[in-house]
Amino acid sequence: MTRKLQRAWLLIGGITVLVVATILVMVALRGSVVYFYAPSDLKAGLLTDGQRFRLGGLVASGSVVRGDKEFISFDLTDHLKSVRVYYNGILPDLFREGQGVIAEGVLTRAGRFDADTILAKHDENYMPPEVAESLKKKNINQ
Repeated sequence: MTRKLQRAWLLIGGITVLVVATILVMVALRGSVVYFYAPSDLKAGLLTDGQRFRLGGLVASGSVVRGDKEFISFDLTDHLKSVRVYYNGILPDLFREGQGVIAEGVLTRAGRFDADTILAKHDENYMPPEVAESLKKKNINQ
């Protein structure tokens, strides 16, 4: 085998390994990617039951209901639609009505959004980028 042919086979082998590695990484990440949606997107029926996603918006005033121990439910709104969020756990210290939050969880068969993580903004000038972009797309002033 000539030197030129050896280089060609080495190049083909390297490209093949790179393509296979890229495909394996993409398949592995596909299951762990969590998409962001606004309440309007959820109400439009873009999601299926059991799908994991992030729901962002503002905590609606007067909607927070505290239950036993660490259970809480509240409405998350983008000023067009609202979604009831159910969460059992310790809330961030900055969680309060009128503030931007992102709730990560799943939509149940009953149409209920059960969150397992709540992320709250950290100062009066900050809003999670996904929430700000979603509200901007819908032409809503914060």
